[in-house]
Parts: sequence; structure tokens; C-alpha cells
Amino acid sequence: MKVLVTGTEGYIGAILAPYLMRASMEVTGLDTAYYRDGWLYSDPSSLAAAPRTIYRDIRQVTAKDLAGQDAVVHLAELSNDPLGENNPALTRRINHEGSLSLARAAREAGIRRFVYASSCSVYGVGSGEFMTEDSAVNPQTAYAECKVKVERDVGAMAGTDFAPVLLRNATAFGGSPRMRFDIVLNNLAGLAWTTRKIAMVSDGTPWRPLVHVLDICRAIHCALIAPEAAIRGQVFNVGDDSQNYRVREIAAIVGESFPGCEVTMGTSSADNRSYRVSFDKIHRELPGFRCEWDARKGAEQLRRIFERIDMSRDTFEFRAYTRLKQLKYLLSTRQIDADFFWSV
Repeated sequence: MKVLVTGTEGYIGAILAPYLMRASMEVTGLDTAYYRDGWLYSDPSSLAAAPRTIYRDIRQVTAKDLAGQDAVVHLAELSNDPLGENNPALTRRINHEGSLSLARAAREAGIRRFVYASSCSVYGVGSGEFMTEDSAVNPQTAYAECKVKVERDVGAMAGTDFAPVLLRNATAFGGSPRMRFDIVLNNLAGLAWTTRKIAMVSDGTPWRPLVHVLDICRAIHCALIAPEAAIRGQVFNVGDDSQNYRVREIAAIVGESFPGCEVTMGTSSADNRSYRVSFDKIHRELPGFRCEWDARKGAEQLRRIFERIDMSRDTFEFRAYTRLKQLKYLLSTRQIDADFFWSV
């Protein structure tokens, strides 16, 4: 299978490309290269032959660029809520309009399968009950709103000649050479290693479902090889029921994996996002999918990585490992313009 993966130089993409290549898929990457400044570590999997990569913005991709591919996996958007809220209008142009344009180009190129990385953040503020794929969405940010709109518009393209599948990933965690320290478990682990403290500003009561980056890769691989009838137009929450945690539970697990680290809680936060998610459907209906990681195993993985590279606080706080910091740097140094295109 020939697969084009957008965002191969991002947090998930840097793991996904070699994962699919080891599964005997022919991978072509597409990336804007915003985050090339950050490379946290190398290991045998990350040193595998890199895919041929097209350096282009998804807003500029045409059907000609996609010719000859059997499938598209779309990861490349402005990632996470703080970044989206920094410029909501631009977030909508890239994440919604750009993603829809990419899907249309894929269909025009005769590509049948389109795997879209959505997010459980579409649930926003839940009722306390487990949210299923049929539950009402309640997006709280521009980032989550765009996920809802892409699901709606790309899902509506499903037909006999086009099989999109929409994967609502839980909050990712775990090691990646293109690391992100702006997501909850990774951030807490980095704080524990570099400061010996996890001083939370909130009371830690909100619910967050978590999923390891390798389990996301497993879900994507399953979506690529499943019978079309099993995935066409389908939405799947990606994760495991046992991996719904309160944020304070995540902090406690990280604290256990980093001995001698002090864990303290704050007061209630202005961030009201809280949702528990049911992952029954993906385990029941996507052939071959299962989760192999939990938060404790992921925290231990990160501790081993930090030990191996002797990670410093400067490294942990380096701009390239936090999406908003890196893009603000590229803007302030005029490497990208106000529309996030590379300056000439």
C-alpha cells in the first residue's frame, strides 16, 4: 500500500512513518517543517529510513501531488487548544478549510481511503457520563470546533469511491523524537524530571482520556488495512475505557514514576473541559485494534528516555517542544508570515 502521511515531522508522524514502513507500506511524507528544530532523542526505530517527504502546506496540495497514492493519513493541523485560540481565524483556515481541501484533492486523485486524526476534545464539557461516538459534541475552542467541522464535511464525502474514517484520539502521551511537552502527561513528566516537583495550578478534578502515541499508530494502521465497509464514514474514539483519568490521578502516576518528586494541587481552573469517553466501538468494530499502553507504562518510558539523554531543564523548555512557543518564534523572526506561510 502506498500511503501519504501529512505531518511526518510532527509528534505522532515521526513515530507513525517508521511504524507503517515496518508494516511494509510505502510511505510518502508531507510536512511544513515548522518543528524541525526539535529532535529529542534517537533510537533504532527513529533512525529507520526516513520517508520521501514533500515540504508543502496542506492549503497548497493538489490532486497532482497525491497521484499514485492508495491512501492519505492526515495528521497535519495546528495542534492543540492554546495554539488554536492564539489565532482562531487562521486556525479555521488551516485546520478546517485546509483539511477539507486536502480531502477533496485526495478524492479527485482517485484515492479511496482517507484517515483523519480528529480528537476527543470535541466532547468539551461532558455530563460525567461516558461519551460515545453518538453523543452530542460540545467543542470549547477553535481547535475543537474545527475538528467537528472537518468530521462533518469529510464524513459527508463518503461514498462508493471514497472511504474516509474519522479517528477521535484521546489525549496523546509517550516518547517521540519530535517531542511535545505541551500535553498533560508529557508535561508533568518533564516537570518531575527537571524540577522534582509537580505543582499543579488546578485542583486536578477534570477528566481526561489518554492514549499512547504507539496505540494511535496502531489504530491508524488498522484503519488502513480494514475492509472498506468497516471504516467508510465511521467515527471511532481511539483509546481504552481504563485510560480515563482525572488530571490529579495522572499527576500521581507520574509522581510514582519519578521517585522523590513532590506533587501538589492548586484550586479550580478556568479551563472547564472535562470528559470521560467510551472506547467500546473501536475495540468491537475495528479489526485488530487494541491498546498496549497505560499512563504508568508511558511515564516509565519517559523516565528512561530522560535518563538516557540526561535531559536538562533548558531542553525541556526549548521552544520546539511546545507548539505555541515555536510558532511565535517563527513569527517573531519573520521566518513565517501572518498566514503561516514560509517567508521568501
